[in-house]
Amino acid sequence: MNRWLLPEDIADVLPAEARKVESLRRAILDLYQSYGYELVAPPILEFLDSLLTGTGSDLNLQTFKLVDQLSGRTLGLRADMTPQVARIDAHLLNRTGVTRLCYAGSVAHARTPVGSSAREELQLGAEIYGCATWDADFEALTLLLRTLGLAGLDKVYLDLSHAGILAGILDGQNLSKSDIETLYGLLQSKDRPRLKVWTQSFNFKALDSLIALTELNGPCAEVLTKAKKVLPKHKLVDEALAQLERLSTAATSLSQDLELSIDLADLRGYQYHSGVMFAAYVDKLPQPIARGGRYDHVGQAFGRSRPATGFSLDLLTLANLSPISMRKSAIVAPWIDDAHLNKAIAALRASGEVVIQVMAGDQAQAAEYECDRELVQQGSSWEVKKK
Repeated sequence: MNRWLLPEDIADVLPAEARKVESLRRAILDLYQSYGYELVAPPILEFLDSLLTGTGSDLNLQTFKLVDQLSGRTLGLRADMTPQVARIDAHLLNRTGVTRLCYAGSVAHARTPVGSSAREELQLGAEIYGCATWDADFEALTLLLRTLGLAGLDKVYLDLSHAGILAGILDGQNLSKSDIETLYGLLQSKDRPRLKVWTQSFNFKALDSLIALTELNGPCAEVLTKAKKVLPKHKLVDEALAQLERLSTAATSLSQDLELSIDLADLRGYQYHSGVMFAAYVDKLPQPIARGGRYDHVGQAFGRSRPATGFSLDLLTLANLSPISMRKSAIVAPWIDDAHLNKAIAALRASGEVVIQVMAGDQAQAAEYECDRELVQQGSSWEVKKK
């Protein structure tokens, strides 16, 4: 076996891509800072029970597990940073007002996610804690679109959904956690025949509403109008539809290139989320580039109920799709011992220029730099000339 082979769906990030990723990371985090977000860096390992608090079984299946040799307890290698950030807000910062946090770090998946080709991602996200109104959801959407815009991805297709609709339909139904997981899997796949068969095993009176959910997708105004007619009259359902209507109306002002739609059966993360959910799609990528929404119950699971909303995305995927070239202009200089040359190079580097020194007869080999200038000796001084 070759010693340099990596595990399946694990890959190195080579110089040109790494430079693009890092440039985007800096620009995006600077954008978040301009909105008042504070950067946090949770550990890559945690005790498993803390790491999975408030999450569904999907995250448990995606989490690498190992035994801590110091405590004997089971550790988890994080597959999602959002619960960690919720823990920081709930127990370490312990603030009463609105808190904005952002993060960027590696996550690993035990299984390759559907639609992906990698088990390691560089997760980047932003979360708002302490605000229960729609304003926080709107800010999260705004920040997500600006994030994609920084990467040159202006054409965005945004799908909205709401966890409260299914909660209202199931109100009063005595379903176990595993039954609910099965149900939202059927809804998400829009498998109507199996959904009908599944409901026959229960004294289930909401089959028509569940079937309706699988058909309620498309342009926002059309879906909302139809949903108000076919879904049951329930406080949770009415509130959810009102929130979706207000958010979709406000979101139309964010970008001319934004296409909005609603899919009420898109319940990925249903156990995780408690309110508005959204998924952003871009061209050339079949799965969402980013997901987000409201997840008030996660803070409650940590013993401190805090409204929460936000989003996350994989920065590696974002960089791969970005049409923006991150190649940097560079200056070539000879690799010799000359005091005047060394002084000139130091001054150029201090001003932000890239200076690459090469031996006589060699060529600068750096895919991420465009060596379009060189340092040329003019008498006792050195000057930058175009190549």
